[in-house]
Amino acid sequence: MNTKQAITACAFIHKEGKLLIAKRADTKSFLPGKYELLGGHVEFGETMEESLVRELNEELHIDIKVGIPFYAFTYLSDNHTVHNVEVDYFAELVNPQQTIRLNPEDHSDCKWITADEVDRYFDENDAEKHAVKRGFAIVNTV
Repeated sequence: MNTKQAITACAFIHKEGKLLIAKRADTKSFLPGKYELLGGHVEFGETMEESLVRELNEELHIDIKVGIPFYAFTYLSDNHTVHNVEVDYFAELVNPQQTIRLNPEDHSDCKWITADEVDRYFDENDAEKHAVKRGFAIVNTV
């Protein structure tokens, strides 16, 4: 069995006490229909910050300003062939009024959620849920 490691950078995009999350397209082979932080795989030679800017522009047609990393975790793909390392960064929209245009191959929906709504969109055993809760805890104390 061929195995590999992948690095994923994701953004905790926040404004006015809310977080932007998106629902993975039902056509995705990995975790279809799951709500997630936005981001993607870091390409060879790219910094994590560069990958976030690129991915958010490709997937939602938005421009972001990347802040500091605040959470990291690892997980295996369903078939145990990919070991992913995810690093989550705070981020903000360059222009808070910019229009979000979803790429339907990537996402079918997006929402701005509050800290009180996290349990509706993330399963208890989802490592990303812990990242989201940590992000809200930090943002709400600053």
